[in-house]
Amino acid sequence: MFKKVLVANRGEIALRVIRACRELGIHTVAIYSDADRNALHVRFADEAVCVGPAQAKLSYLHIPNVISACEITQADAVHPGYGFLAENIAFAEALEAHGIDFIGPSSHHLATFGDKLSAKEAARSAGVPLLPGSPGSVTDADEAAAFASTIGYPVLLKAAFGGGGKGMRVVNDDAELRRMFDITSAEAEAAFGDGSVFVEKFLAAPRHIEVQVAGDKHGNAIHVGERDCSMQRRHQKIVEEAPAAGLSDDLRRRIHAAAVQLVRHTDYYSVGTCEFLVQGDEFFFLEVNPRIQVEHPVTEEVSGIDLVQLQIRIAAGEPLPFAQEDIVLRGHAIEIRVNAEDPWTFVPSPGRIEGYHAPGGPGIRIDSAVHEQAFVQPYYDSLVAKLIVRAADRDQAIRRTRWAMNEFVVEGIKTTLPIQRALLEDPCFARVQFHTRYVDEWLARREADAVEDLEQPDT
Repeated sequence: MFKKVLVANRGEIALRVIRACRELGIHTVAIYSDADRNALHVRFADEAVCVGPAQAKLSYLHIPNVISACEITQADAVHPGYGFLAENIAFAEALEAHGIDFIGPSSHHLATFGDKLSAKEAARSAGVPLLPGSPGSVTDADEAAAFASTIGYPVLLKAAFGGGGKGMRVVNDDAELRRMFDITSAEAEAAFGDGSVFVEKFLAAPRHIEVQVAGDKHGNAIHVGERDCSMQRRHQKIVEEAPAAGLSDDLRRRIHAAAVQLVRHTDYYSVGTCEFLVQGDEFFFLEVNPRIQVEHPVTEEVSGIDLVQLQIRIAAGEPLPFAQEDIVLRGHAIEIRVNAEDPWTFVPSPGRIEGYHAPGGPGIRIDSAVHEQAFVQPYYDSLVAKLIVRAADRDQAIRRTRWAMNEFVVEGIKTTLPIQRALLEDPCFARVQFHTRYVDEWLARREADAVEDLEQPDT
């Protein structure tokens, strides 16, 4: 087992990793920027090293500075959390060159799954269902149009690299495709440094289902059930839950089997997530996230497995401590991402938290790194806290989440809690009548109703 782990991240995930290391008896090192000098992850780590100024590219993303922090503190491993350097191939290779273990998959796996086209090829060779589309990137609008005419409109023009909805356009006919091709490619180039674009069949109302997987360095592979992450705004998840409601036993089994088959086929080791689009009784491969996910707590709550500790044990060379038949999922869990953003426009709302009260009680978990008088920085991700609620079944979990959100007080900044409360009160959420575009459509209807109310004459 590792003796000292440097946590190359900040905020709640840095604290989460520090706590997992503490339980394993591992000494921890925090890194921080000038802006985060007084942050909780700095206070609670055993050691802390400043790696640069507030801008992430000069601190948390500055690989030479992070490597130097490892050498100064003699850390023998690095946990990257999520975001920042978690999927950075150059960082993983630099650690390897310096004899420092990366708590995550190999640089080969990062390369395979960091490129959506090579990830699709890995899924294809593993026998995992794929959406119809071009087998690789397309060189120009003519080639894209040829594939689109074969699979039928609407189609998705999609960047080969990156995520978060950037470099992605839905097109409905040949003329629109030709107008949008160069724009999509240019956006991908600007965001990810690569303008490669491929064509894929567009599903109008799919659900986003992801399977938590883990593989070790001894050839073992398991899944820890699935999560539903369909409640998204512009491809950004805002509510997640486990397990996914409304799936048939057969569909659930096939999705799990496909995810584990992909792990085995690629000899993947570490924890990770295989993501799928589900429509009707069919499912299609979307991508693999080769890291711990923001929403991992809902899986932990229904499985009783500490996924961060598992990730560390795998990186240290230990075999998986359980077989598939040992994993039993109980109850239902929901996660609310509380972001420092305007709840209706999602514009970031950094600033000082003047009042803070987190809910408590049975089945309530808060993953956060803020407190009253903490300052939410404008330089980084806007996540303030994660509210995770567990209950015996989904109906009870919804009720418990709703009252927990009502007890959650964050004053001084805006947060997304009002829209999340409204969405959980929507009957469609209770009836599992939602999909990946549901929140955007719900917001559009809300805005249209508000305009109509304004236009109504007084009587």
